[in-house]
Order: sequence, then structure tokens, then C-alpha cells
Amino acid sequence: MANIKQQKKRILISERQRARNLRYRSTIKTLTRRLIEAADNGESDLAQRARELEHLIDRAAAEGVIHANNAARKKSRVARVAAGATSA
Repeated sequence: MANIKQQKKRILISERQRARNLRYRSTIKTLTRRLIEAADNGESDLAQRARELEHLIDRAAAEGVIHANNAARKKSRVARVAAGATSA
């Protein structure tokens, strides 16, 4: 355990950031899986789901939760799933 006051604060901040990062990453994975399942089932609200997921990915990248290249790759996958479902 830290003895220095600033280090104790830093530990608390790190725990908050870790929880935030976990929420973002977990939600992105869940929504991606749901989007793919919806595309496979031929649901009609894919564009709305894709837009919400892309917004969440952008927020995660802006806050530093995921790397910009990782965000771009995920958004590309979302667009590909949404577009593939509409043309199929």
C-alpha cells in the first residue's frame, strides 16, 4: 500500500479509469456481437445500431480507452457488417 498521499490519489484515479475502460470495451464487444446477430437475422434497425456503436467507438478512442487504429478497425467492421446485411 502506498504511503504517499499523491500516490494514494493516483491509485484511486487508476481504479476509476480501469472501471471506465472495462465498461467501454465490454459494451463495444457486446454491441458488436448484437449487431452481427441482428444482421444474420435480417433485422431492419441495423443502421441505427451501427450509428450508435460507431459513436461509442469514437468516444472510447477520444478518451484513450482504445487506440485510434483499433477504433478505425472496429468502425470498419461495423460498416462492413451493416452494408453487407443491406445488400444481401
